[in-house]
Amino acid sequence: MITAYQYRLRPNKQQIIEMDRWLSMLCAQYNYLLADRFDWYERNRSPVNACPLVCHLPDLRDNPDYYSQKKTLPNLKKTHPWYAEIYSQVLQDVVKRVKVTMNRFLKGDSNGKRSGRPRFKQRNRYRTFLYPQVKNDCLKGNLISLPMLGKIKIILHRPIPDGFKTKTVSITKKADGYYATLSLQDETVPTIKPDFNSESITGEDLNVKGLAKTNKAKSIHDAGWSSFLSILQTKAENAGLLTIGVSAYNTSQNCSACGVKVPKELSERWHNCPCGCSLDRDHNAAINIMNRAAGQPVLKAKSLRER
Repeated sequence: MITAYQYRLRPNKQQIIEMDRWLSMLCAQYNYLLADRFDWYERNRSPVNACPLVCHLPDLRDNPDYYSQKKTLPNLKKTHPWYAEIYSQVLQDVVKRVKVTMNRFLKGDSNGKRSGRPRFKQRNRYRTFLYPQVKNDCLKGNLISLPMLGKIKIILHRPIPDGFKTKTVSITKKADGYYATLSLQDETVPTIKPDFNSESITGEDLNVKGLAKTNKAKSIHDAGWSSFLSILQTKAENAGLLTIGVSAYNTSQNCSACGVKVPKELSERWHNCPCGCSLDRDHNAAINIMNRAAGQPVLKAKSLRER
């Protein structure tokens, strides 16, 4: 599970000056890299076999992509030494931003919808820079430690949830000051004692394609659900086992002991029923799944591959 928390920063005067400098230099580099992309695009978008009979053919050069533009950064620090004062990963993220912007313009999103022609950024419109990776212990007390900026005071108006790790930190300048947005990820998995049936493997009959179109798409693709189900189906068949998919409806809401529906929010991870049944939410759902599969005729059992 990935979420984001935003906190206000209280940097000192020197840190404010330094972050302002970073934004100014990053904005200039963004515009330079974008101009380089446009220059190649304008010179090479007309195929040689489809250009006018009389025209100027520019010198051919490789299309500047993410990797080629990223390789220019070491030389940038030599020709413009002040760029060496910016944390390397923050500078590399500018190249990624240009890549994403151009891809949306030329290729479009996953639905094929293309955005308008990218615009050069004015200094007052370039307000954010990103740390793609940070140490998990970067936040200690009311201080956040950021490479090459040092420790900055942070206003923690709400605590970080237990079990979450800080993955990225983006710094944004707003009208009333600087803010830090922390991208948090929960990597914990409940420990449940396995209870295997020697003749079949049962799972929820999930609509993976449908779920991949929701706001959980990135997590679903990262987890590789479709690949896992396909591998499970193949391995089960090789072992002579049957894979059965049952309805996922209310498997975590219904009590596995008495069948009564016990409504729970997604954040509630423990199942407590008036009948006395008390166990982990996922364990309760697993028992419901097994109960739904029990006694199903073999001809009605759906293999995971048929989804």
